[in-house]
Amino acid sequence: MALDVVILGAGFAGLELATRLSQDVPDDVAVTLIDESDAFVFGYSKLDVMFGHQPIDAVRIPYREISKTGVEFRQERITAIDPSARRVVTDEGSYDADVLVVALGADLDPAATPGLEEGGYEFYSVAGAERVRDMLPSFEGGEVVISILGPFFKCPAAPYEAALMLHDYMKQRSTPKPTSIKVMTPMPMPIPISPVASEKIVEALRARDIEFFPETVVTGLDPEQRTATLRDGGSVPYDLFLGIPVHVAPPVVVEGGLTEEDGWIAIDPATFATRFPDVYAAGDITSAPVPRVGVIAESEASTVADVLVHRIRGGEEPAPFPGIVTCYIEFGDGHVARFDADFMTGPAPTSTFLEASLELAESKREFGSSRRARWFG
Repeated sequence: MALDVVILGAGFAGLELATRLSQDVPDDVAVTLIDESDAFVFGYSKLDVMFGHQPIDAVRIPYREISKTGVEFRQERITAIDPSARRVVTDEGSYDADVLVVALGADLDPAATPGLEEGGYEFYSVAGAERVRDMLPSFEGGEVVISILGPFFKCPAAPYEAALMLHDYMKQRSTPKPTSIKVMTPMPMPIPISPVASEKIVEALRARDIEFFPETVVTGLDPEQRTATLRDGGSVPYDLFLGIPVHVAPPVVVEGGLTEEDGWIAIDPATFATRFPDVYAAGDITSAPVPRVGVIAESEASTVADVLVHRIRGGEEPAPFPGIVTCYIEFGDGHVARFDADFMTGPAPTSTFLEASLELAESKREFGSSRRARWFG
């Protein structure tokens, strides 16, 4: 009898897990992949939408294109999760799983920062990126603040990519006021695991007169005065505020009792098993000791796949999650750098950095096209 695997969330983790199971054990699993959206969008594509490089229709990949043996996609909104019973309720029905995998990612909580919804913009959602895109042509220049508003957020490089790409965008326009850009982060450097990558990012910011403020926390906005309040009691004026909102677990995950005191799902970092039997979690929803990045979520899902394939076929025990990641970083002017990190195979994390180039920009495009073909072809 086929193993009923229900996967909640069709992002990097959900798509990779469904693909691996269909590829490796197609006759031994019945996979139900559930997501409330009708299409997948790569996270980095939101920046392309934001700056008008691509229309939204060009970056949306409809889930109806999924064609995998043993995999059925359901566009439904999840309303309840009972991890003890491995039962999921949606707005269309209910599902009982032999194996349940929670890969619902992290939600954005703009309301956690007072004034952000009234006086600023977020660009981490597709709708947010579209709002910024629609606003930018009428932006007359002035003080721009790009701020990370919480301790955990997806894609550590994205705020800096946004700053560099905004500089390119404004350089091509004639506005009544000159534009100055500030980037503020609670962290001591852009990518703490890699002083080299962080130094290169800061150098790129400095070369464009973009100011960098590490260990700086914005606690709220005053939309009337157009000022951002800082945790240290100071304030910063702005004409345009772009915020990366506080990230939280989706309410349905919290209400299901899956999260711990830190607000995320605790997992075994070797297998991504949760404290509930036959319930796994992967991607941004977990408290795994690695960054919240799409390619990390993909790798975590591959580890879960290894565990499930071993359960079905036996053989050697699967290797534990390696925590190895490759990330591309937009450096402006069409150039892309690459950051490689190994978080878990050695006694301490290690990383390397490849300088920005047009060749790596092409490599990034190949990365996207290869995933599209793999997950949807």
